[in-house]
Amino acid sequence: MTVHTRVSVAESPAIQDRPQVTELRLSAFAGHRAAVLPLGPMTLLTGPSGSGKSSALGAYESLARLCAGAELSEVFADPVACVPERARADLQRRRGFRIGCTVDGPAGAVRLDLAVQAEPELRVVGERLTRGGLVLLETALRDPGRRVVQAAWHTAGTVPVTRAPMPDDRLGTALVPLRVAGKTDGQRLVLAAAEQVVVALRSAFACDPRPSRMRAPVPAGLIGAGRLLGGCDNLAEVLWRTRSECAVRHGMLVAAVRSGCTGPVADVLAEEGADGAVHAFVDRGCGVRTPLGQLGDGELRYLALSLVLLTGPGVLAVDPVAEVPQAYQTLTVLADALDRRLDVRQVRALGELAARTCARGHIRLVGAVCDASWATGAAGASVVDLES
Repeated sequence: MTVHTRVSVAESPAIQDRPQVTELRLSAFAGHRAAVLPLGPMTLLTGPSGSGKSSALGAYESLARLCAGAELSEVFADPVACVPERARADLQRRRGFRIGCTVDGPAGAVRLDLAVQAEPELRVVGERLTRGGLVLLETALRDPGRRVVQAAWHTAGTVPVTRAPMPDDRLGTALVPLRVAGKTDGQRLVLAAAEQVVVALRSAFACDPRPSRMRAPVPAGLIGAGRLLGGCDNLAEVLWRTRSECAVRHGMLVAAVRSGCTGPVADVLAEEGADGAVHAFVDRGCGVRTPLGQLGDGELRYLALSLVLLTGPGVLAVDPVAEVPQAYQTLTVLADALDRRLDVRQVRALGELAARTCARGHIRLVGAVCDASWATGAAGASVVDLES
């Protein structure tokens, strides 16, 4: 696999102060081996079908969910599918996969690397958190008969390292605040590095709008509470909320829809029907309204993706770190098949909107696209080609 970046990205010091994932490593994951993917504010993964665009996004999302405290079985429903196809089992019939990332922020460049056993049973077999050449946290499976790993973290006190068992079904980095006291400089460094990784990864929103589920009104009581779901099923409900909350942001959405949808666009609105369901419309002006259900698939995907790029954690169904102010967090949108069913005009308009949004630093985008040739005109976009 060959990976290269075509467009460079420069970030301001203020943006760099927020923890951000700057590299995704797929050492042995699905169809990837020894792949290192650089990530900027707006990163587009491109390549032929089967080159691993979706699996790369899946690896990022998996790390995000693990940082939020999810168990391995929740994150990897089919762990064997994550094992490289030609990976051979050892004498104990064990096979697995390895993923990792680098997070830049106030604590410096922190690396997280994770080794997971998929067969014969799902478990963590090794994890390492490092900064520079210093190992801050390391876990290893010592006794296959016990459902724990042996963890060791940097202490730099009266003893250089503290050792204790940790569960083998969770990410140790996410458990550090519960296990490390922070009494020594070494322990405080471990805590700072772990927090940086968790903050950067946890604020991720995997998005793939499904037009078939966006056409119908949103029934009363649909779970979502005004927060947009990953498939954008409850788009009408969220439009109803965002239109009333921020006129400036809604105006930007209307301008974006005007650039990417056919016909005049005076407004995008939603209202509650007699049955309690929420209906959404494109207001064409002069009293003419087009229900969302009558829009084309490309128009619906374009509208939903524009809304995602113009909102944030309070509107999207994500689980950021509550203890850290949003001003110190960056939301990362993971968009699979970003250009699916979009025409050239829509792709370019969405790219320009994404570039403007990502330049402000509150949102980052990692999207998979079939053709990234248009991105050369989008300021700040970086393209990573995955070639078999």
